[in-house]
Amino acid sequence: MLQQFFVSIPKWLYFLLILVAFELVADILAKQFAISGKYTFAILSIVGFIAANTAWLISLRTGAELGKGAVLFSVLSAIGAVIVAILIYHEKVSTYQFIGLILGIAAIAFLSIE
Repeated sequence: MLQQFFVSIPKWLYFLLILVAFELVADILAKQFAISGKYTFAILSIVGFIAANTAWLISLRTGAELGKGAVLFSVLSAIGAVIVAILIYHEKVSTYQFIGLILGIAAIAFLSIE
């Protein structure tokens, strides 16, 4: 049953998930550049963004719709970025900011509903 579930997932969704993963890694490297000023992090971040956009191109080529794909990417990367910011960089988020983040993510998700 689990194998059938994975077979039914469209191929473009795998590449979209790869896009999100590369994007988050590139964001972390960009933050490290901002903190340390080391250009190695900047260069690696740019490479990560290139890899992410390569996955996006493949995702589009394998059947992703631009609107749905872009919204899914926005929701997943927003969730990932908030998790990274809080857990890795210990960025402070007030109650109102957290509510705003949740509402923002919900708004992006609702925009994807047809």
